[in-house]
Amino acid sequence: MFGYGLLGLIVAIGGYLVWAYNALVKNKNLVAEGWSGIDVQLRRRADLIPNLIETVKGYAAHEDKLFHDIADLRAKSISGGSVAEQSAVGQAMSAALGRLFAVAEAYPQLKADANFRDLQDKLSGIEDEIQMSRRYYNGAVRNLNTMIESFPTNLIASPFGFSKAEFFEIGDAAAREAPKVDFTKR
Repeated sequence: MFGYGLLGLIVAIGGYLVWAYNALVKNKNLVAEGWSGIDVQLRRRADLIPNLIETVKGYAAHEDKLFHDIADLRAKSISGGSVAEQSAVGQAMSAALGRLFAVAEAYPQLKADANFRDLQDKLSGIEDEIQMSRRYYNGAVRNLNTMIESFPTNLIASPFGFSKAEFFEIGDAAAREAPKVDFTKR
């Protein structure tokens, strides 16, 4: 009788270990999927930027420093990096795009340009997608980190090399908002 109880306990512990390990793997993969979603949206934004710059350049050629800054940020965004690096580049890119749209406000012909308006619409949609991707990613990170830190799964996470993931954060409150685009002033 004692042998069956001990065997049942061993099977229960073994079953829990398998469940906990698989749950950690699932959450780790959800974090990777979430990061992939952010990466896709950042790539879409980076691909749109050269067209946007060329359109604005035709009207505001004297804004070379701004165009150069945006091109540098685009290159940094494409080259990848850690979550913290991508977050910093994303914050700087949002600020630079905000400055670009501020420049566009000074040129009524540019604001009336159909290509420019189309690019603004696409960028606005991409910014929304980036925000949704960040929320998904951060939710997956929260779930993984909670499992890694919670007892008793923390006893399994550490020996198998599971580590906490970084949240995608934007430090500057002003940079937390997508660039504002006013379509009423065409």
